[in-house]
Amino acid sequence: MSQAQKTLTITTGLAGKVSGDIIVPGDKSCSHRSIMFGSLAEGTTNVSGFLPGDDCLATMNAFKAMGIKIEGPDEQQNVVIHGKGLFGLTAPGNALNIGNSGTTIRLMSGLLAGQKFASEMAGDSSLNKRPMARVVDPLKLMGASISAAENGTPPVICQGVEEGQSLKAIHYDLPMASAQVKSCVLLAGMYANGVTSVTEPGITRDHTERMLTAFGYPVTVEDTPIGKKVSIEGGHKLTACDIQVPGDISSATFFMVAGLIAKEGELIIRNVGMNPTRIGSINILQQMNGDLTIINERMAGGEPVADVVVKSSQLKGIDVNERDVPLAIDEFPAIFIAAACAKGTTRLRGAEELRVKESDRIQAMADGLKELDIDCTVFDDGIDIVGGQLTSGTIHSHDDHRIAMSFAISSLRASGEIKILECDNVATSFPNFVTLANQVGLTLNQA
Repeated sequence: MSQAQKTLTITTGLAGKVSGDIIVPGDKSCSHRSIMFGSLAEGTTNVSGFLPGDDCLATMNAFKAMGIKIEGPDEQQNVVIHGKGLFGLTAPGNALNIGNSGTTIRLMSGLLAGQKFASEMAGDSSLNKRPMARVVDPLKLMGASISAAENGTPPVICQGVEEGQSLKAIHYDLPMASAQVKSCVLLAGMYANGVTSVTEPGITRDHTERMLTAFGYPVTVEDTPIGKKVSIEGGHKLTACDIQVPGDISSATFFMVAGLIAKEGELIIRNVGMNPTRIGSINILQQMNGDLTIINERMAGGEPVADVVVKSSQLKGIDVNERDVPLAIDEFPAIFIAAACAKGTTRLRGAEELRVKESDRIQAMADGLKELDIDCTVFDDGIDIVGGQLTSGTIHSHDDHRIAMSFAISSLRASGEIKILECDNVATSFPNFVTLANQVGLTLNQA
């Protein structure tokens, strides 16, 4: 694909007021898991609010390739999954193309490790650079015949287990807080003989535990002196159910920041997922003096949701509390833009996980901010950002959707045009981002 086809050009002539009443796409984490668990459940699962982004469609296509009948998503983002039970998958005819989805390849490594057939997973050029040893190593401890490339990146090749054999249960202490690694081990645990448990050193997303429970699979959670311990026993079954996917707080964060840094306006974002393991961005932005109000709190599909009212604010720099880091790990690119527009210095530490996302998000954001004349200093596990006047320039997003969308909203406070390159992957998590951004007052031109 030519560079011209991968360029999102942003102009700021109408920057200033941001206002409206919007709904962001469904939560990506929940959408992935609804397909996985629905496919492995017994019976028909109905999903509403599914995110039709490329990442989630990659998960859907992978299960279709393994014999699962899935209908949708329709115009209302409803999906119907005809599950075949834990052992109902069939061998795919070819290697599974996972696209850009790290969630898919890491969680499915756990699921495929317990199957009776061989499989192979790989993705696009960006995914194929991402580390897989973090899931391959614990799966090997469970007796899985699984491997990645010599440098620990995809493809991930799994030989499956022999007839009459099963994985063995383990206890695994996560070396770092990672919901993907935790979920991978727990999902493999469904195919293991005995109780598999994972202890996490810090809080991570608990969508897997919540949704397994919704599908009737027993999960035990307990606090220990070294962190939360999650346990699962092999041999139970998943039972089909109805899943309502909440709005994605990661997607909502771009608009929270846009509303806060705009010169004026009020924005309402509806049906935002408020899972307590995901609300770090709200905590951080409120600490930065952001005027964010949570209203209409309720439960939907086992997950807490609410509406968020955002008003233009004079933000201030803060030292980010390390307890909030794992609760906002995907939202930091947008938070970095808020920091660039704040008075004073914002300091982040304990965020080395940002180095191994779709891009090295610490370095990629720092490079972009410096291009726009914002003073920042990079550390191994974080960054210092000094608020100032954003100027104009050309940003390389490194095929990372969150880098691209973050610099798109920065146009609200820029003095000139910003051009953002390599933006294809915005569609992986937020297919209608440009349309929605223009609807609330930004001026984005896609070319």
